[in-house]
This record gives sequence, C-alpha cells and structure tokens, in this order.
Amino acid sequence: MTRQSRIEQALSESLRPMCLEVTDESHAHNVPKGAESHFKVLVVSDAFVGEQRIGRHRRINALLRGELDAGLHALAIHAWTPEEWLEKGGGGAPESPRCKGGSKAG
Repeated sequence: MTRQSRIEQALSESLRPMCLEVTDESHAHNVPKGAESHFKVLVVSDAFVGEQRIGRHRRINALLRGELDAGLHALAIHAWTPEEWLEKGGGGAPESPRCKGGSKAG
C-alpha cells in the first residue's frame, strides 16, 4: 500500500469527508523519485464544524503521526467545513507554492 493510500484511508475512516484530495507533490522537490515525502491534502468534513483551523491541523497531524514518524516530510493541509468549501467555490485545494529549496521543477 502506498503512503498516499494510507493517508487517504486514515483520513476517510476518521473524518468521513464529503470531499478528500490527497496529492503527492514530492516530484516538485529535491527528493529521490518515489520518495512520497511531500503531500497536500484537502479534507472537507462536518467533523470540522466549530473547530478552529489549528485544531483541525492538529487532528490531521495526529491521524497521520505514523506517516510523519516514517518519513513524511511536508504536509500542506486544507481542512474545511462543507460550508467553507462551498464559499470557496467547491473546487480543489489551492496551488502549492514552488519549492524554494532546490526544486527539480524548473
């Protein structure tokens, strides 16, 4: 099972999201091919209603603690309630900034 699949499974089982996107962005960083070290997640869930952004991020980090301990280096988190997601247009996560630390991508 890939790291991406494990992330998807952990977030799906715990948060029951109405929308979940997990994107491996490792290719845009100076890491070996197949490193699975840099990810972006968009999680839209009722579980976040009434919870501040820092609490949402802490919850996701706790759910993925095993991956972080096993080499997941960077995790961009976009954790929204369904209402927030719709206010943002109901689309995907915003584009990540370009890597400034030796990017392979241009």
